[in-house]
Amino acid sequence: MIPFDFQPRTRIVFGADKIDELGRLAFDLGARRALVVSDAGVIETGHTQRGLDALQDAGLDTAVFQDFRENPTTEDVERGAELAVGWEPDLLVGLGGGSSLDCAKGINFVYSNGGRMQDYWGVDKAALPMLPMIAVPTTAGTGSETQSFALISDAETHVKMACGDKKAACRIALLDPQLTVTQPRRVTALTGIDALAHTLETQVTKPRNLISQTFSREAWRLLAANFVAVLDDAENLEARCGMQLGACFAGLAIENSMLGAAHALANPLTAAYNIVHGEAVALMLPHVIRFNGVTAAARYEELLRETAAMAGGPSGATGFAEAGFAGAGVEGLARFIERVREHAGLAGRLAECGVERDRLPKLAEEAAKQWTGTFNPRDLTSADWLQLYEQAW
Repeated sequence: MIPFDFQPRTRIVFGADKIDELGRLAFDLGARRALVVSDAGVIETGHTQRGLDALQDAGLDTAVFQDFRENPTTEDVERGAELAVGWEPDLLVGLGGGSSLDCAKGINFVYSNGGRMQDYWGVDKAALPMLPMIAVPTTAGTGSETQSFALISDAETHVKMACGDKKAACRIALLDPQLTVTQPRRVTALTGIDALAHTLETQVTKPRNLISQTFSREAWRLLAANFVAVLDDAENLEARCGMQLGACFAGLAIENSMLGAAHALANPLTAAYNIVHGEAVALMLPHVIRFNGVTAAARYEELLRETAAMAGGPSGATGFAEAGFAGAGVEGLARFIERVREHAGLAGRLAECGVERDRLPKLAEEAAKQWTGTFNPRDLTSADWLQLYEQAW
């Protein structure tokens, strides 16, 4: 029995049209001036304006920061912090996908504690209190709304830094599944496969515990049952609900158990080749499942049983049992991920993404340096990192 210390820090508010309650929730936190961090694509959909209207109707003054990239960098955070210095907010709102939420957290670190984002790489580096934050995710993927980490890339080295502090956890995660309906299919695919990876990694990591595994299993049940449904029918609100809750629960699992080798392998691909995070994770995940299956088969099979039981349900879980995956053990789980990856239209080989074979040893060196790899259930040698890339090439 693995010891744990579970302290929920984020209130979760879920339901259709809940974004209209953003102003009341912010006001109840004592806020009067909000800085809203939201990307251009979300602003174009009108979701940001709807959030601003709710805040303003509750009497809050608002400003918007949108000058950041898909993978927010230290430079993006610096620009946001400069805006915050002039605006002097008492609340931050991240309204958008994982990039918006991460950037908002990054701004909170620098604005509240000074210095540079690099100063907070690691855990518990913030000495001073941080502003309260409300997360309003418009995608179902990262689960950042229930995590105390900001993932920020160093603008010079391109290394993705995990900056964590319990003070950075959002006070409120406002989940409105209607906001996810406007996602393009590719965004739904990329974020959904990332969320699935979160469930599979948190289920087996070394720090896993009964709390994290509870969230992992429920997240898997929701995500595996609904992922293909939202790809095939963007307007399926019930499936969107399942995906958003599943991603949120997977975020709670990460907060209590961390991630593993699939994310360690994905980060260098994003840094070196600008492969979108979800696609990079999807490329590596089946190979990591097979590698980990040597020692983690029993824990993977808990999820296999969940998926097999769902196969006759309303969403069908992509015909999991009918396709013969349920009885195929770890290999069946890896093939299931390959199947949904293909259905999502994501790349199946590194070579398809322009990765040169002679660069694999350098990528393996970088993967071995990633923090998440230390939590993988099976330790990896330098040869193992390279072999996993070669299998995916």
